[in-house]
Formats: sequence, C-alpha cells, structure tokens
Amino acid sequence: MINKWIYQTLTEQQIETQNKLATELSISPILAQLLIQREIFTFDDARSFFRPDLADLHDPFLMADMDKAVERLSKAMRHNEKILVYGDYDVDGTTSVSLVYKFLKQFYSNIDFYIPDRYSEGYGISIQGIDFAFNNDFKLIIALDCGIKAIEKVKYAQDHNVDFIICDHHTPDVELPPAVAVLDPKRDDCNYPFKHLSGCGVGFKLMQAFCIVNNIDFVQLTPLLDLLALSIASDIVPITGENRILAFYGLKQINSNPSTGLKSILEVCGLSDKEITISDIVFKIGPRINASGRMKLATEAVELLVSSDAIFTKGKSDTINEYNEDRKGLDKNITDEAISIIESDKKYSVRKSLVVYKPDWHKGVIGIVASRLSEEYYKPSIVLTLSNGFASGSARSVPGFDIYKAIDSCRDLLENFGGHMYAAGLSMKEENVLIFTERFEKFVSENILEEQTYPQIDIDAVLEFKDITPKFFRVLKQFGPFGPGNMKPIFASHKVFDYGTSRLVGKEQEHLKLELIDSSCENVINGIAFRMHAYNDHLKALNPLDICYTIEENNFNGNTNTQLMIRDIKIIEN
Repeated sequence: MINKWIYQTLTEQQIETQNKLATELSISPILAQLLIQREIFTFDDARSFFRPDLADLHDPFLMADMDKAVERLSKAMRHNEKILVYGDYDVDGTTSVSLVYKFLKQFYSNIDFYIPDRYSEGYGISIQGIDFAFNNDFKLIIALDCGIKAIEKVKYAQDHNVDFIICDHHTPDVELPPAVAVLDPKRDDCNYPFKHLSGCGVGFKLMQAFCIVNNIDFVQLTPLLDLLALSIASDIVPITGENRILAFYGLKQINSNPSTGLKSILEVCGLSDKEITISDIVFKIGPRINASGRMKLATEAVELLVSSDAIFTKGKSDTINEYNEDRKGLDKNITDEAISIIESDKKYSVRKSLVVYKPDWHKGVIGIVASRLSEEYYKPSIVLTLSNGFASGSARSVPGFDIYKAIDSCRDLLENFGGHMYAAGLSMKEENVLIFTERFEKFVSENILEEQTYPQIDIDAVLEFKDITPKFFRVLKQFGPFGPGNMKPIFASHKVFDYGTSRLVGKEQEHLKLELIDSSCENVINGIAFRMHAYNDHLKALNPLDICYTIEENNFNGNTNTQLMIRDIKIIEN
C-alpha cells in the first residue's frame, strides 16, 4: 500500500513565533518549528517541555471522589480490614496492581491482590472475584484499570458487604457504578485537568493523595514510577502533559534503578546494557508482561513485578519469556488464517471495515491479530472468537477513527463492551455476529473520512543533510520521551543520492544499508531501510530519491553515531 506524505506547514504568525523561539532558545529554526507543532509557543513553555518536573503534577484531589477514596482506604487500614487490589490482565492492569500493592504493602500487611482469569472470568470485575473477596473476608476492593461499567457487579458486592474503590480510565456510561468512590478523569463531572491517564496513572494518583493525607513523603512513591512508565507506553495513551512527566521520570527510574522484577525482564529482553526507551517497552518489555495473561495467568506477571527475590524473578522472567515465544507462533498462525478468510471473500475488498470470526481462535492473542489486520488493510478491524458461550473479541482502529463510537452505535446487540478511541473489547451472542458486522460496517462507511482510509505519513519538516549536526541531534533527543501526542519527528529529504557504498544486507538481502549524500554539503549520512531492497537498482544507477525518516542513535562495537531510520522512499519521476 502506497503511503501518502503529508507535510506540516506553519502560518505566517507561527513563522514569526518560530523565529522568535529559535533566537531565544538558540536552536535551529527547524527545532523551533517542531515545538510549535507541539503547541509550545513561549520560552517558558519550552523550558517546561525540555525539563519535565514532578512538581508540576496536578493535585490529585482535583479528581472527582478522590477525597472519598482516600477516606475509605484510610478507614480500612485503621480498622485492619482486609484489602484486595484487583486489576485487569494486561500490562496496564498488572502494573496498576503491582504499583498500588507494593506501595501499600510498605505500611500495611492485611492486603492481597487478584487478577481475573481471561478465559474463565473474562474482562473486568467478575462475580468469581467478588466471591473470592467475600469468602476470604475482604472488606474493600480497589479495582484498577477496570470497573467503570460494572454496575451490577458492584451492586452484587454491596449485597455481600464488600466495598469498591474504582480506579479506571475507560469511557464511562451515563450511570456510574455505586462504588464508595469512582476515580476516572473521563467522568463528565470530573474537573481533573488531564483526561488521558493510564489505569496505572489513576492508581498512582490515589497513592499520591494517600501520601498527602497521611504525611508520607512523595519520594517514597517515585521508585514505583518504573511501573507507571510501563503502563503509559504499553497502553498507548498520549505522552503529553502529566503522562509525559510521569513517563520521563519512569524511564529515568528504569535506566538508573529498576525494580528486581523489571531488571530480570530487561535481561531476558537483551536490554540490560541499553538505555531503555518507550519503544523498547512497547515492542519488547510490554509483550512479555502481557504474555502471561494471554497464555496462562496474569497473576504471574504481578508476582514477578512485586518480588525483590532475584532468584525468583529470574525464573519467573524465563517462564514469561517462554510464554511470549509461544504467543508469537500462535498469533502468526491466527493472523494467517484471518488473512486467508479476508482474501478468499470478495466482500471484504469493498468494505471499509473488517470483522472476522472463528470460534476456535485463541482468545489471548486476538487483540494482536486485530492490530495486524488494521495495519495490513488499513481498516478498523474486529477479531472475534467463542468464549464462555459468547462471541468475544478485540477491536483496533486506524489513525483518526474512533472505533469505540462505532461499537457504541451497536450497543443493543452487545452483552458487554468497553475501551478507547483506538482499541476496545466486546462480546455478543453468537447469533448477533452477522447483524453486528453489517451495522458496524454501515457506521464505519458513513463516518470514516477519506484520508483515514489509506496510510499517510506526517512529515514534520524537510531537512537538508547540512542541518543534521551533533547539536541538532542533542536537542532533538530532548523532545523525548516519544509516543502518541509527541511522536518521534519524521523528516523528509529530497533528491538524495547513493554515495556509492550503499548495499543490500540481511539474511535474504532484503534490507538496504544506505550511505547517502545530497547537494547541501559533503557529509555522508548513514541510514537503514528495512525490507526496501526493491529500490537498490534505482539507487545504484545514481538516480535521486526522496526519503522520509526518523533520526536515531546507533551504537555498534562501542561506537555511537546518528543513523537515518528510513520510513519510506519515493522515486523521483523525470
């Protein structure tokens, strides 16, 4: 599929601001342009952006019900009530539980944690989990990364004298569960200034508020920011505002003094001697933590993350790494099956969405498969399997399209659903799958914009090779941590040529190792273009190319240099 390049431009007024910022900050006008694209217009805004400060975190008591939550938690601890920390089985859920459990365990021993079984209990608050609490005399459940729609379940808990504090970040319905406190910045009546916390982020704010009320130094919370960085990266929440501050310090914690459990995961990922980035979490660390809940029980991930026993965490990390290897094979097989279904049925080629269903697919990997399909076909995609008598599945969207709204438009056909703009989970009676497929397609086809139906690459700025200086790259690195809302800048360079030393690399000669020049200077710029071997002949004929790329730091054999990570190549037509 051909990518369309979309160039970001500035207005005349923004160009004036760009020049002013470049002068005040003593940086390249291109870097000033990147700041303006991130809505940073003043010297003070830029200083805050480049120097994130934990002192700028919002007052947790601005969140609706926070006072009630802290009061109920403190009461439970005063009266030695048993507390159960309950969370979802993905990375956000398991890090949420680990953070709250580890922190409270320092002060209170009458506490335990619970992660539902993906297969026997399903997503969110379960009757089985509440029964576990009741039968074991737990009086308070702190639900993390789930619960915002669990109205009947919370009522059931009330009937059994079990109280709930809900810490969630998913979109709520009009009616909220009758919990003691419902913490969710997306509540319509919540005035909390930052709406995009992860589930772990909401749990962190509860612990921050608990510290304030109980005169506990905030510094006792900061070692747990490594867990929060894992959740922010893995749950694909915007890395802006408060999340950017938390991710910045969370990465510092991971790189300077990670917890014992996390340190063992870094070892199995081969990341022990590397500076960890958001990308490392998304592609290497997060999938391994997720694998325990996908393949076995997510409780194992929490046991790993809360342990300080290096021998135990080494063994548990090895086990979870094996789960991840099993998961890779499973999701590849199911993805291949799903693609086969789509390619063999012509109706999919004219549809704006994809819904595929096979009863025997493994529930633990269908979210990954949905992501693969949305990337492959560039369509909002839903993958369903049969679980506990219902067609249950995961939905993934394309940039700009709100898949949660599309699913919400079919809510009368669903047993349960929840999620975000770009990812959601849902379940329905098996007999509703066909009518749901048609209704979902109708909503998507009527509401998706033309530019959301094909892949596009947003080009932040055009560079000549003379612009890529050591100072430019030093400042560029300070734009991190990168992620949604603050993506790594993508640059374009026009009419670049092979220096004469570019070559094919890889086991099957499928990648291009580039050494390029342009007319702006004599610098030879290194780059790597994965799976772009088709451009080799054009390059070797000394024909010009347009390239778009991110600028990376390449460390090899003790040497560090900048390298272009090529995102796309366009042949210049004569």
